[in-house]
Parts: sequence; structure tokens; C-alpha cells
Amino acid sequence: MQKIWPWSVTGHRLLIDRIDDALIDGLALRQRVVASLGARKRHAGMPLRDPAREEQVQARARQRAARRHLDPADGGRLMRTAIDCALAQQQRADAAEASATDRASARAETWRRRLLSLLPPPQRLVLPLRAVPDAWQRRLLESVTRRVLQAPLRAGKLAFLIDRRIAIEVTDLQLRWVLTVHADRLCACAGDASAEAAVRGRALEFLLLASRLEDADTLFFQRRLALTGDTELGLTARNLLDQLPWESIPLALRIGLHRAARFAAAAREAHRSRRSAIGAASRIAPQRD
Repeated sequence: MQKIWPWSVTGHRLLIDRIDDALIDGLALRQRVVASLGARKRHAGMPLRDPAREEQVQARARQRAARRHLDPADGGRLMRTAIDCALAQQQRADAAEASATDRASARAETWRRRLLSLLPPPQRLVLPLRAVPDAWQRRLLESVTRRVLQAPLRAGKLAFLIDRRIAIEVTDLQLRWVLTVHADRLCACAGDASAEAAVRGRALEFLLLASRLEDADTLFFQRRLALTGDTELGLTARNLLDQLPWESIPLALRIGLHRAARFAAAAREAHRSRRSAIGAASRIAPQRD
């Protein structure tokens, strides 16, 4: 039996180390190519995994191993390991991209909330709105309500309002309008005119009701909207609005109502979050002192 000298063992080990280094370098190069291919697949909307291609790669590795007088199964297992490494790399890349997207979305949401919280609450709009002449407000209200209610108005479904008056009171904006039907026309009376019934609530609740983001039953049950005066008249008006087909409202107005309602709801939530944060900070401050 041939004796193996210590220096030859060391030499063999050094050679194995070099071969192992080449294997790692080859795997690293393969991973970079796979990452580039994965990026192209994502851009093209293709699935990252291709089982048929994976089997083809393993079969090729088994054939090459056989030509090199190795066990074909060893070649297949080696390539299976390389494929698993590539899949793990793609999963890490997907997780990192998703995490970066989530962080970017969270930052964008934080800035959106901060900007919304800086908007003045409805109460601060009272003085500017008072500067708008009452006649202009009535003309705008008439224009909007006629467009919304033109179908039931033509069908005579607003006959219950002939020579009767119902008020709309926006409490946080300190606005009051009175509607009636006269000579087959929907008219807005002066804000200080008397009314037989009134619907009272904040601006956001009216926007949510008009945009159909919340139904009347919920708003009245939660007392976010209140009905006073002639209950029968008020309920008749409410039922008419509930039965009004949403599709009958002009598309531009529907889009505007939806966006305005969502924007106002987000602004209110941002204001509440800011007040909660300020309140929590004020409670913690004395404890630190």
C-alpha cells in the first residue's frame, strides 16, 4: 500500500479548497444570472417557476455527470441544490420588494394623514361661508337638487312637497336651507324661512348619505342625522331618496360626491388620530416630569 505523506495530504486539501471556491464562485454567478432572468420574467408578467425547465436542467446535469464517470444521481442532486438556492433567492427578493412596497405605502399613508390633519375642520369654514350671499347658495342648491331629483320631479313623486317646506341644517357649517315645490319646480327658500320638518346633521353625514356610502337608516339610527318637526313629511322625503336609483344621478355628480365624501371622511379620521396622539402625549408628559 502506497504511503501518503503529510505534505501530499495538505496539497490535496489545498486543491480541494480551490475546487470548492470555484463551485461557490460558479454558484454565485449562476445566482446573478437567475436574478436577472427573474427580473425579466416579472417585467413580462411570466411565472418565476418553470417545472419543465427545472427537470430539463436536472436531466442535463445527470447526462453530464455520466459522461464524467460520475453517478448521474449525484449530478441531479447537485443541480437540484442549485435550483433550490435560486428559488430561495427569488423568495427573498420578493419578500424584500414587498417589504419595501409596504414601507413606501406606509410612509405615503403617514404623509397623507399628516396633510389631511392640517386641513381646517368644518367649523373654521363658517366665517368664509357666511361671506357667500344667501342667494348664491340657494341657486347652487337648486341646481344640484334639480339634477338629482329631475326624474322623480317629472314623475310627480315630489307632490308631497307642494307648498310645504323641509329644511336641511348642516350643524357644523351653520348652514340652513329650506326646500319646497312650487309650480312643478323645486325651489330653495331663504335660510331663515320656517319649515314643517328639518333634517339636521354634520356636513360629512350629508355627504355620506348623498354619495350612498352609508344608508339613511344607519345614519338616523346612530343619531348622526336627526329628523325634527313633521315626522311624516320627513320620512316621506327620506324614503324618496332611498328609492332614488343611483344610476339616475349624472355620472359626473356621482363621481364628485364619492370623492368628496371619501376625502371628508379621511380628513375627519386624520383629525381624530392627531387629537388622540396629542392627548396621549399630554398624558405621558406629566409622568416624565
